[in-house]
Amino acid sequence: MATAAKYMCFNGEIVKYENCRIHAFSNAVKYGAGLFEGLRGYWNEDDQDLYLFRLREHWSRFRYGLRVLHFDKLFDDDYLTKCVKKTLEANEFRENVHIRVIGFLDCDDELPACGPVGLVIGAMAKPRAAAVAKGINIAVSSWTRVSDNALPPRVKACANYINNRCADLEARRNGYDTALMLNPDGCVSEGATSCFFMVRDGVLITPDVTSGVLESITRDTLIRIARDRLGIPVVERRVDRTEIYAAEEAFLCASAIEVRPVVSIDKMPVGSGGVGEVTRALQNNYFDLARGSTGDHPEWRTPVYRSSSSAAAE
Repeated sequence: MATAAKYMCFNGEIVKYENCRIHAFSNAVKYGAGLFEGLRGYWNEDDQDLYLFRLREHWSRFRYGLRVLHFDKLFDDDYLTKCVKKTLEANEFRENVHIRVIGFLDCDDELPACGPVGLVIGAMAKPRAAAVAKGINIAVSSWTRVSDNALPPRVKACANYINNRCADLEARRNGYDTALMLNPDGCVSEGATSCFFMVRDGVLITPDVTSGVLESITRDTLIRIARDRLGIPVVERRVDRTEIYAAEEAFLCASAIEVRPVVSIDKMPVGSGGVGEVTRALQNNYFDLARGSTGDHPEWRTPVYRSSSSAAAE
């Protein structure tokens, strides 16, 4: 199990991992009053730099979540980026990393409290998992994905993830790698911590944003890659449970798990039971964009060390 690095950023200051603490009676603990962003940094050996992927989009979604949860402090892009870079520089990362940014209510107050808002950032080394190459086996969960009238699925609210955790644990107990969740209408929503795609008749299909999915940045990236770089048609629509068994290919995606092929669902093989050509092409293009092996979409990559060196020189 990966563990966070030695130094974290707590309310703008670098602290040791063991000193990054909140009170056990805080609203974050009592009520799950928090939300987070998971983002990636990819090391480019040729450039000798660490690239943060689609940082602007992550900050936009983070602030949207703060507003939806009625937190009384919104953090601007510059402050959040500065805190992330401080964390990475303090730990001297020269490898791929996963970064977790958490906003939380740092108070001992009643349920309607909206502040004060704390901010913590941690990171860990995250090499590519073997599952990215070999694929995973998933099961449709008996747990239903939260509805938009119960909890906000578009927000990465900490409390939402009890729902995801129940589904994931059930799948693992039953011998699968993770779960696929249905929404209250019985249509496919998303994986326990990821978005779902399938290929059918050469078309890339994914549940639409009204199916209870997180509006995932990785999902958006792969839709753009498919349409713009690979010329593959993409359809966002409702997906019935039984349709997934007709998939020629399938995969889950998220910043943390990247692009993981699904080779079986409910013990039934997807297509040939291996990793398909469309999935592999999407993977390769995704990693090229994220680590800066291609010049396309430079606005999606924020360098950590080059920009810091330039600032120091000035």
